[in-house]
Amino acid sequence: MQSFLMRIFVVATVFSATMPGSAEAQNADPRLENLKSEALTLVQGRAKQVQEIVDQLFSFGELGMQEFETQKYLTGILEENGFEIELGVAGMPSAWTARWSNGTGKPVIALGSDVDGIPQSNQKPGVAYRDPILSMAPGHGEGHNSGQAVNIAAALSVKELMERENIDGTLLIWPGIAEELVVGKAFFVRDGVFDGVDVNLFTHVSSNFGMAWGQAGGNALMSVQYRFTGETAHSAGSPWRGRSALDAVMLMANGWEFRREHMRPPQRSHYIIVEGGDQPNVVPQTATIWFYFREVDYQRTKELYDAANLMAEGATLMTGTVIDTIQTVGSAWSQHMSKPVAEATYANIQRVGLPEWSDDDILMATEFQKELGQPVTGLPTEIGELRGPVDLSRSLGGGSDDIGDVSWNMPTVTMRFPANMPGGPGHNWANGIAMATPVAHKGSLAGAKAQALTLLDLFLDGKTVDAAWDYFNDVQTPEQEYIPFITPDDKPAIFLNEKIMQEWRPQMRPYYYDASKFDTYLEQLGIDYPTIKGRPVTEDNR
Repeated sequence: MQSFLMRIFVVATVFSATMPGSAEAQNADPRLENLKSEALTLVQGRAKQVQEIVDQLFSFGELGMQEFETQKYLTGILEENGFEIELGVAGMPSAWTARWSNGTGKPVIALGSDVDGIPQSNQKPGVAYRDPILSMAPGHGEGHNSGQAVNIAAALSVKELMERENIDGTLLIWPGIAEELVVGKAFFVRDGVFDGVDVNLFTHVSSNFGMAWGQAGGNALMSVQYRFTGETAHSAGSPWRGRSALDAVMLMANGWEFRREHMRPPQRSHYIIVEGGDQPNVVPQTATIWFYFREVDYQRTKELYDAANLMAEGATLMTGTVIDTIQTVGSAWSQHMSKPVAEATYANIQRVGLPEWSDDDILMATEFQKELGQPVTGLPTEIGELRGPVDLSRSLGGGSDDIGDVSWNMPTVTMRFPANMPGGPGHNWANGIAMATPVAHKGSLAGAKAQALTLLDLFLDGKTVDAAWDYFNDVQTPEQEYIPFITPDDKPAIFLNEKIMQEWRPQMRPYYYDASKFDTYLEQLGIDYPTIKGRPVTEDNR
């Protein structure tokens, strides 16, 4: 690890002297600077479009693998603007790509962002306490309704300049399908969706602008379902004739709990019982347990998976059952982001700056933080520093994102943009409160501006793309081979969330945002922004 970090330091020192994102590089090309200034104006002119995309996707509230309303809406916008659409890519019906090329078509810049929601996180936007539109329905309890607005507004603005100025290049827009289940991106990589891409610009909602390069601190992940099969019998009349698949599931879970004592602190593992039988008086013939195994890198995550497989075999020996299937549902590598692209993006973030928050925006944030018992910090007023690599030998682990698989196959960065409020617990109704309000609209628009400027750097500065590949080939990949967790035979788990959305979609459809009748989703719902304790929603404006 020390030699790897030293290698990063040496090469990074060489890069820093002529980094494309530096002030010197920005000022070197008057044409590029003029186009950047114009791009900021063009993106600002798409503020209404950004608001409508953010609000529309919020109202859909679709879960992973079932993002069909989202697919139809976004690809409709892009097709109308000259993009070539491909549906159902990488074996996922709700997946898609949108491609537009000019001139030689090189370089190819991909823009991605996740689009799925969170179960049971349905929430009225702009109401700073728990108040769902439909109780227990899905919703955007992380904010994935905002990222495609960032990418589309940026891409359409830059496309306008590319057509007029005869700028060579290709724009490839793609969605992170079922990211909350960590399912889609490894299949995108495996099936060649990113073949020929020079740089991948990813975006993710946050409460502030953020950018990092190098090895990130999140964990790699394997998502695996174990299905056991036994034999039914009357649970009271002849239980000795049954072989309980549920017993196997529970023994495997219990064995894993004992093993936790001997696991490294960075590991994060958790599970649910997906299927446990039909009714108590029938010995369960089938049962399924679903594990997430997380560790800091590929090898240690694979070791958790291998240990779990042995436990599953042990459970069958103890119960007389058999393992029906071991299905890898999803996976994610740890992330390593491109230093040259991160520095160029960060320079553009600083140029754009944070949105100008209104008194109502700040009031909603502070009351939200009070409601959740969090430090009252309001909304950000300063952009944080550009962050560098994490020392995995000292990492305590954390969450996972399958953008990691993309980052180990081509130069990639994730730009975090300020469309949410500080203080939410994550994957929760509270994280949806801001996501169809002026906070999300302003933050997404600011993100689109920074994204547009970075696109112009990649297409025109003649340095960043080459520097990104030099870093990828010389610094990032020599000491780490990408080995996918999924095999060539694994298929995407397209069944995920199907039953949940079949239940909820008809109930949610009457609440879809109608931009032809209402200026904002807040207006359609009759919400007084912000609604806080002491200023409740009434029957008159509900």
